[in-house]
Amino acid sequence: MKPFLLPFFLFVLLFSGALKGQDSPKSSRKKVLTFKIDDNIDPRMNRRVKLALEEAEKQNVDLVVIEMDTYGGAVNDADDIRTMILEYENPIHVWINKDAASAGALISIACDSIYMAPGGSIGAATVVMGDTGDAAPDKYQSYMRSMMRSTAEAKGRNPKIAEAMVDEDIEIEGVSEKGSVITFSVSEAIENGFCEGEVDSVEEVIKLQGFEDFEVSTFEVSNVEAIISFFLHPAVSGFLILVIFAGIYFELQTPGVGFPLASAIVAIILYFIPYYLNGLAENWEIAVFIIGCILLLVEIFVIPGFGVAGIVGIICVLTGLTLGMIPNQAFDFTFVPAGELFVALLTVILAAIAAMALIFTLAPKVNQWRAFSSIALATTLDKSAGYTSTVYQETLLGKEGVAHTRLMPSGKILIDDEVYDAHSRGEFIDQGEKIKVISTEGTSLKVKRIG
Repeated sequence: MKPFLLPFFLFVLLFSGALKGQDSPKSSRKKVLTFKIDDNIDPRMNRRVKLALEEAEKQNVDLVVIEMDTYGGAVNDADDIRTMILEYENPIHVWINKDAASAGALISIACDSIYMAPGGSIGAATVVMGDTGDAAPDKYQSYMRSMMRSTAEAKGRNPKIAEAMVDEDIEIEGVSEKGSVITFSVSEAIENGFCEGEVDSVEEVIKLQGFEDFEVSTFEVSNVEAIISFFLHPAVSGFLILVIFAGIYFELQTPGVGFPLASAIVAIILYFIPYYLNGLAENWEIAVFIIGCILLLVEIFVIPGFGVAGIVGIICVLTGLTLGMIPNQAFDFTFVPAGELFVALLTVILAAIAAMALIFTLAPKVNQWRAFSSIALATTLDKSAGYTSTVYQETLLGKEGVAHTRLMPSGKILIDDEVYDAHSRGEFIDQGEKIKVISTEGTSLKVKRIG
């Protein structure tokens, strides 16, 4: 190497070293993600935790801290959340900002360490029935005890104490007495190994892990997720069911208009997608609903009368709508609170009744709407005004016969061995029922049911 180039290379080496020295603090900076469990443990919270942990993996964070404040909720969703936490590869710590009761206690125990705010508590994990608040049958308690025990063992905590948070019959000397479940205060939780320390904030939890230089990102539910949660409300679900039934009916009454059917399809999508994304509506439940709709269409357009296909179709539709709202496992309702099942069933039934009431109230008035007159002929062209469009003799007026096909409300009738086009006044008339002609004006006879 030539001597005059030596200073140049020394300068390059020193400059590159300085750049590396500037980058090293940045590269060693730790990433932390935090999110809250601050509401009931239910399918919505289940999905929030799932999305938060997916975001943590996407960001490749070094640490996750949960801020906990909940009185519990559904056992099956709590099981899903604790499983996600146990299977997550990087450390997850929880800061109990006041309460971690019932399902909240189970989730907290699944974390790598537990910290509590002053005045916080953890425990009281007895499973209760949602509608009464009474203790659930022993099969529920046994399942919860096993989850608490196995989770405590996995994290090196006393499994007997974890079980005693569920079962009031378990007595632990110096810790609990028979007849009451364990609920620890901060000091009691620290003394018995269910809390690593009392802290005032998430930042203190992070620093206790040895992190000096770190950046914190907080997971928040997106606007899309907030909209999904809105459509999960029973009142909104009930309104969508009403639109489904009413839309299908008015499309059948005015075929080709398209708007009622489009409304029903949109309502079906808005009903099932939020429940599907939250793990409530399964593929087979949606399939049951679709099969029910197909059976009803077959009953209306293919099979005369109203028989097995129609009844099974209605049952399938109501079953699909109801089961799509609750976390059953293939008709296994073991861990479905009775209150949730009742609310789901009541929502569907009331919405169906409201739809029928709406149909009977609005159907006679639809032709009077100005908006409807732009897509359908809603006026009567009277004979007194000079209009004549009938192809039938007035001698048919008052004649009696039978429905040759089902009138829905249009179809064919049989009078004196002759087949005529006819329509009812809006009601369905089954094949074979007796009818009477009440008007011969128009391109089909107007009839009513008799007998």
